[in-house]
Amino acid sequence: MGNPWLAMASGADPAERVRAVRRAHEAFMTEGAVSSAVRPVVADSWRRSARARVDQEGLAPIDLADAELEAYRADHPLARVMPLFRELLGTIAHDGAHLLAVCDEQGRMLWVEGHTGVRHEAERMNFVAGARWDERHAGTNAPGTALTVDHAVQIFAAEHYHHAVQPWTCAAAPVHDPHTGRLLGAVDITGGDHLAAPHSLALVQATARAAEGRLAAEAPCTPGPRALLTALGRDEALLLTDGRRLRLGPRHSEIMVLLAAHPEGLSGDRLALELYGEQADRRSPVTLRAELSRLRRLVGPLLGSRPYRLCAPVRTDVAAVAEELAAGNAHAAVRAYAGPLLPLSEAPGVCRMRRNLEEDIRRTVLACGDLELLRWWARTPWGEEDLEAGEALLAALPAHAPGRASLLPRVRRLRAAYGLTADGGPYADDPRGPGRRATSVQRTGL
Repeated sequence: MGNPWLAMASGADPAERVRAVRRAHEAFMTEGAVSSAVRPVVADSWRRSARARVDQEGLAPIDLADAELEAYRADHPLARVMPLFRELLGTIAHDGAHLLAVCDEQGRMLWVEGHTGVRHEAERMNFVAGARWDERHAGTNAPGTALTVDHAVQIFAAEHYHHAVQPWTCAAAPVHDPHTGRLLGAVDITGGDHLAAPHSLALVQATARAAEGRLAAEAPCTPGPRALLTALGRDEALLLTDGRRLRLGPRHSEIMVLLAAHPEGLSGDRLALELYGEQADRRSPVTLRAELSRLRRLVGPLLGSRPYRLCAPVRTDVAAVAEELAAGNAHAAVRAYAGPLLPLSEAPGVCRMRRNLEEDIRRTVLACGDLELLRWWARTPWGEEDLEAGEALLAALPAHAPGRASLLPRVRRLRAAYGLTADGGPYADDPRGPGRRATSVQRTGL
C-alpha cells in the first residue's frame, strides 16, 4: 500500500487521476456514496464537510482584515518563524508559480505570499490572509484537513470539496508548539498539478519540523497552564500535557471536561451522576473506578482522587470562549468557538455545559447585532434553524444585499413551522412556544 497522505502514486497519470476523482466527487454530491477511487483521508473529509453542510459553491468567509489582521498575526507564535518559512519556501513559491500560505490553528489564513499572478487568481476564491480555510468553512483542502487530522497531507485537484478550488493542488503540514505540544497552525504550498509530486509533501513536512526546531530553541513565551484540553467541535478531546499529545476516548473526554470545569473536585457519586444521569444508580461504582484507573494510566499524576480532581491547572478551549464572552469580546469568542462541546456526548453534565455555552454565544451574537456575526451564526449547523437569529439577520441586511433573497424563504419556513404568521402569531412573545428559538420574534415585513 502506498503513502495514504500522498495524492498520487509515483508514475500515475495526473489527467486520468483528475477525471476519476471528479467523477467520484460528482457521485458523492448527488448520491452520497464514495468511490474506491477516493483516498480514505479525502473520503472522510468529504463526509465531514457534508455533515457540516459546507456550501460547495460558496467562498471561504473572511474573519479578519486590515488593522485587526495585522495585530492578530503580529501576536501569533508563528510570526516568529515566518522568516524561516520565507527562507525555505518563499523563493520556491515565487519561482515555481505557486503560493506559500500559513494559517493559525482555527484555519484562519495569516499570510498568503508568492507569485503575483497566482496570488491574484487565488483571491477569486478568497484564498487570502484573514479568510477561514478550516474544513467547517471551506470543506476539504490541504491546510484545513491537515489541521483536522493533525498530519501532513496533499489535496489534489478534484479532491477539494469546493468546485472553485478544484483547479488547485496543495500540500500542508501542521506546526506545533514544541514546549506544550499545542497545535499552532499549518504551513501550506498551493499551486498547480505539479505539487501532487511526493517532494511537495516532504518539503512542507521538513519546513514544519524546522519551524518547530526554531521555536524549541526559544524560551516559552509564558509558563501558562501545565496542560491544555481541546474539546469544542471534537468528538474526542485532545489533551496536551508535558509536551505530549493525547487523543482521549469518548468517556475519558467527558471525565476530563467535567473535572476541568470543577477544579474543586467531584465526589464519585457526583461524577457518576454527571456522566450517567438517571442510570448512575444502576452503574456499579466499579465501572467508574475502572474508567478513572484507565485514565490515570494515560495522564499520570494529573488526575487525583478523594475527591476526583485535576492536580494541576488545565486550560480548556471552553474556558477561553467563556472568558471572551465575559469580557464582551464577541468577535474573539466566535473565533475561539470551534463548535459544540463533545457534540456526540450524552453525559448530562457535558450536555448542560454544551447547551449553556451555545446559548451564551447565541445571546451575545444577537445582542451585539453585528452583521458578520449574525451571518456566521445563521450558516452554522446549530444556528441555521434559529428563527430569531434569521429574522435579526434579515432585518440587518440591506434590501438588495447578497444572500437576502435566499434567507427570506428560510425565515418564512421557520415562522410557519413555529405556527407564526407574517404579522406575528400565538408564540411571537411566548418563549414557551413550539421550538426554543421562537422567542422575541421581530417583525421583518415578510
